[in-house]
Amino acid sequence: MKISSWGRLGLHAHNSVQLADHRTLSRQIQHELPGISYGMGRSYGDVCLNPEGTLWQTRGMNRFIRFDKDTGLLSCEAGVTLKEIQDCFVPRGWMLPVTPGTQLVTVGGAVANDVHGKNHHIMGTFGDHVTGFSLARTDGSTRDCSRNDNPDLFQATIGGLGLTGVIARVDIQLRRIGSPWLLTETLPFSSLDDFFAYADASEVGWEHTVSWIDCLAGSQTRGIFLRANHASEQDLAALPPKQRPTRKTRPAAGISMPITPPLSLVNRLSLRPFNAAYYAMNARKAGPGVADYQNFFYPLDKIHHWNRMYGRRGFYQYQCVVPRASARQAVADMLTAIAAAGEGSFLAVLKTFAERPAAGLLSFPMAGATLALDFPNKGPRTERLFVRLDDIVTQAGGRLYAAKDARMPAQMFAQGYPGLETFSAFRDPGISSAMSRRLLGS
Repeated sequence: MKISSWGRLGLHAHNSVQLADHRTLSRQIQHELPGISYGMGRSYGDVCLNPEGTLWQTRGMNRFIRFDKDTGLLSCEAGVTLKEIQDCFVPRGWMLPVTPGTQLVTVGGAVANDVHGKNHHIMGTFGDHVTGFSLARTDGSTRDCSRNDNPDLFQATIGGLGLTGVIARVDIQLRRIGSPWLLTETLPFSSLDDFFAYADASEVGWEHTVSWIDCLAGSQTRGIFLRANHASEQDLAALPPKQRPTRKTRPAAGISMPITPPLSLVNRLSLRPFNAAYYAMNARKAGPGVADYQNFFYPLDKIHHWNRMYGRRGFYQYQCVVPRASARQAVADMLTAIAAAGEGSFLAVLKTFAERPAAGLLSFPMAGATLALDFPNKGPRTERLFVRLDDIVTQAGGRLYAAKDARMPAQMFAQGYPGLETFSAFRDPGISSAMSRRLLGS
């Protein structure tokens, strides 16, 4: 079977093995090694690929095992998607505490990449809310892991890129919510100083913060800062009648990108008018508002196969984090480099991370600012820009997000993740991926 990741940078032949039950998992993965887990394939780069090797397809392990309606503790198989959790439990008054920009990822993938959301300063990462899991190893053993049982393997597996074993079952602590709605505020800004001022001012009173930026404007960028809190029924009742949400204001049906064009639709001709229109449209919405959780957390999920818009050569996502002390200058330098290269992205997201202990040895967040951008694959031209961005990130003391990477140098990975040496002792020798061979040599 030929499979690609979400970036569509190439189709690669794999031996695909369907996994069906967490209870028999350890027997299923002892053959045709090495292998790597593959869930929904939403990783942008090569963390979920194993060309000419085995992929263990986990979506067949998609059962809820148990749920405590009083405490919100959910136990499920690793192939369950975040969407399946949200669809089932949001109507019951429970929600995932941390969720990334798509809900079309598996629980196992969310653990292995220790995904983050828009509320890191309040809730940390996905791994902070995992209370335990069972991990199948290719030697036939199964390890139950938590902060008390096999705690070192527990910490290595969270954010461990799927390299410590195949996650079979996961226990997740859900959060109680009063409604599926969020009270929001939209704030246009015209400089990076404005962004950081809004980010600092929002940390106390707002749970979710994120911004879109117009990266074509260089270091004097403009953008839209969005912040939100979960709304209770009392909060909604206190709104003016015209602002109160109803069932009719829930998310509309999605659309689909039906074909893959020969060339990227994201180019110099399309980017500038798109960014101008996007800024103007959202600037008109400045002020308070109300948003359904799906519209707020997962806007791109409404565009099915949106990755096709980048054409047949695919695209890269470049996401970095840089320490707060150097963040203002580093972000400005990156935006200047992007503008000078004649490149740009309309999926440009800038937000901040707080000072919190990492859930995993290879967890991505650190206190500072994270910038994520999508670039169509233009071969050597794109790589030259990435080399320049790598230099800025490295000099600032930052790192790249492995879950979205497809070309980071091994030296940069080792330098950016000081827990790597400790992590290496917990690798499963029967597991390998395109990423592990590129960054770790095996």
